[in-house]
Amino acid sequence: MTVSSLVDADLFRALLRRHAAAVVVITAPGEPPAGFTATSFTSVSLDPPLVSFCLAHTASAWPVIAAAGVVAVHVLAQEQEHVARTFATRGIDRFAAHGAWAPGPGGVPLLDGVLARIVCRVVRRVEAGDHSIVLAAPETGDHHEDLSVAPLVYHDGHYAHLRRAA
Repeated sequence: MTVSSLVDADLFRALLRRHAAAVVVITAPGEPPAGFTATSFTSVSLDPPLVSFCLAHTASAWPVIAAAGVVAVHVLAQEQEHVARTFATRGIDRFAAHGAWAPGPGGVPLLDGVLARIVCRVVRRVEAGDHSIVLAAPETGDHHEDLSVAPLVYHDGHYAHLRRAA
């Protein structure tokens, strides 16, 4: 094991590559709407229900997310790597490229065919370095009923698939 006393940007990235995370797409209403792929999504509190995600201030989606009152979090199934790649691609109309979505509450774009979907009211944004942490309260949600469908995971710089125990 390599031990270092100084955590610079390169070491920080290397350390976090060891952490596996579920892949989500977060969307927000706007003109045009915004959507991006993230692995920073997490539950925060059960009472009241709160979730969070982080986004860089330099991200193309940040101006819309910074003003949004509602967002949708879409947990991707392992067969949806193409969706993750679409919403991670810069310089394209991500919604036109994806195609399978419809407006939901407050105009938030809702992607079709995902493992789980949570529509949330944004309650706070907290600046944290070059990112902001967005805290949001889930208001509605739905999920895939088949428990054998596994989530898409990101690990060591690659999309990964879980093997289900027999």
